Amino acid sequence: MATPLKIILLIFLATSLNAYADELSIERLFASPDISGIRPVGLRFSPDGTRVTYLRGKEEDSRQQDLWEYHISDGINRMLVDSKVLVPQEEQLDDVEKARRERMRIGGKGIIEYVWAPDGKSILFPLAGDLYLYILDATSENRVRRLTETKAFETDAKVSEAGRYVSFIRNHNLFAIDLETGGEQQLTKDGGDTIRNGMAEFIAMEEMDRDTGYWWSPDDRYLAFARVDESPVRLAKRYQIFENSFKVTEERYPFSGADNVRIRLAVLEVATGKQVWVDMGDEENIYLARVNWTLDSSTIIFQRQSRDQKRLDLMAASPATGESHIVLTETSDTWINLHSNLKFLKDSPREFIWASERSGFQHLYRYDLNGRLRAQLTSGDWAVGKLHAVDEERGVLMFDGFADSVLEKHLYEAPLLGDGEVRKVTARPGWHSVVMPETGGAYIDSFSSRKAPLKVSLHSDDGTQLTWLVENPLDENHPYSPYFDRHQVPEIGTLEAEDGQTLYYSLLKPVDFDPDKRYPVIVYVYGGPGVQVVNAQWGRDFVFHQYLQQQGYIVFSLDNRGSANRGTAFEFPIHEQMSRVESRDQERGAEFLRTLPFVDPDRMGIYGWSYGGYMTLMAMMQAPGQFKAGVSGAPVTDWRLYDTHYTERYMSTPSANPDGYDGSNVLSYVDQLRGALLIIHGMADDNVLLNHSTLLFREMQKKGIQFESMMYPGETHSFRDPDINAHRTQLMMNFFNRHLKAGRSP
Repeated sequence: MATPLKIILLIFLATSLNAYADELSIERLFASPDISGIRPVGLRFSPDGTRVTYLRGKEEDSRQQDLWEYHISDGINRMLVDSKVLVPQEEQLDDVEKARRERMRIGGKGIIEYVWAPDGKSILFPLAGDLYLYILDATSENRVRRLTETKAFETDAKVSEAGRYVSFIRNHNLFAIDLETGGEQQLTKDGGDTIRNGMAEFIAMEEMDRDTGYWWSPDDRYLAFARVDESPVRLAKRYQIFENSFKVTEERYPFSGADNVRIRLAVLEVATGKQVWVDMGDEENIYLARVNWTLDSSTIIFQRQSRDQKRLDLMAASPATGESHIVLTETSDTWINLHSNLKFLKDSPREFIWASERSGFQHLYRYDLNGRLRAQLTSGDWAVGKLHAVDEERGVLMFDGFADSVLEKHLYEAPLLGDGEVRKVTARPGWHSVVMPETGGAYIDSFSSRKAPLKVSLHSDDGTQLTWLVENPLDENHPYSPYFDRHQVPEIGTLEAEDGQTLYYSLLKPVDFDPDKRYPVIVYVYGGPGVQVVNAQWGRDFVFHQYLQQQGYIVFSLDNRGSANRGTAFEFPIHEQMSRVESRDQERGAEFLRTLPFVDPDRMGIYGWSYGGYMTLMAMMQAPGQFKAGVSGAPVTDWRLYDTHYTERYMSTPSANPDGYDGSNVLSYVDQLRGALLIIHGMADDNVLLNHSTLLFREMQKKGIQFESMMYPGETHSFRDPDINAHRTQLMMNFFNRHLKAGRSP
């Protein structure tokens, strides 16, 4: 038994060690190696299931990505292609590729994407604008085969479904390389200026989660492609300001209520060059949402969404004639959320799995091509996420979702006949993002929790773990190890919205929290549809919030109505009145904070980016006085200046809903602003145009309202440069410290 003196010494030692423990710094948040450890992206199985491939950043530069594999038989991770050895110089992107990566939120460099050849013998990847094949069974000196060498960028490269061709986009046209002969063939010839063949238009990539504009048939006979004519879209000028120059860019931006592109769907027979136009219906003012093929290549399947997004038709067409018909239709009084949960059955090739929110939550259904419902496969007051696989041999389908808790995402299985219970496959409490072959079998599980950064493991289809791919243990070798003793786990709680629905919040207390003291609060908000910030994962902002709590701040977040994964009753109240419901829910969160004895109600701040920047402004203006300081990043201020598909989904058009647009306009509430405001915007933002902030600047200047701002030359909507992100973050911290902590101590 320890003596009192020994106990005193031990307490003194523990206190001293804690006092000198490493504190997070802003510089460390953005430095390499990644503070959260190895975070592989692009995880995929090889077609034969013997390997797992992925992209991994270099230790000295986490943004520079290389191609790696984990060979399941020997349990070894090894680099396949070193991007810097293949192309030592810094790649120079053209404007089209820059825009494509911005739309796809690709922030890395080096090898940023790749695809397996269907025969499993090679891997296709682009690098610095050209295409390469990595050949697995070749000798080391012949392992990488260069397919293109041109000044133009080859983008959206694919290996055809049967493996004979490599296809890609060059100068707005489709090309294919015959891998047997090496010959290159130009498949379309009228691309250029406002015509784009095989390319996803701005709206498709930014708002519809469709990153491609062409689709191979399973037998390689046909290539379906979208022909996009951008000429109806308004030509707008965008001023891109860089550190030593500026550029006036004329681009076609589809402002809400204005014209969209004209889009047609064609089917090309590759061997003959014969082209057939698909009948998409008499109404031209529509969206082409998704395109698929039946497994036997006999039918092309496409989703046609109405301009008002209240109707979605699943359509089938003949590739030989282009004749089409409607298979089934989904309708809504508000809007239809798009999904990619369509899979055809091999054993019953005229049947498929389909997702619908008709019950109020997204669930899975089994249909045939005559539009007959065969079975409802899942049900309940919870949402299905992504349909991963249909395992016909076992008679189950595999999907992720929220059957157990909206805070945790898990992998589940359900019977294909719809006559059994849903079974949870993943076990660890937290957030599971799964990759698996379309026919099922083993799966890759990328898992994190509020206590553990990303871990990647390989599992059999029953959930049994076979091996770690990236264990990423928080041991003494982990980049986060020096800071983990000051790590805090957020508390999760609930509040009640005005309509009785449950609002989830997270509350992170400072290290060495003393309930008898009062602390400043920083609220992190997104608030927009399609996003959930209160959940059980490590998350992209999680370590920054750990930095905030180490600086003596309480960090609070709340998912207001309109947020994702809660069903239509939770999401639809924002219809035609964006910011109103969301702001009231965020105000409910602020009121709750003011009831806590350890919160200083006079030192509350709020920040957010994009929709979160918009919500920051609205929270400070619609509930003036709740927040002493706010940082608004890249905010929308007037929805008339945002794009058609996103804005009209929630707000209708400006002509149909003028009062809604006025009521959701930040400029309508400028007089009500209370508290200090900092606005940040990239000067080359092509998503939320800089006009949004400059309009607000001018309105506040005319009314004598003081504010602070920082514009970043050359930065788009998604800041990528670590040094710039460090500067932005330090700017925000200086602002909050000045307004929430100056002259005060917790």
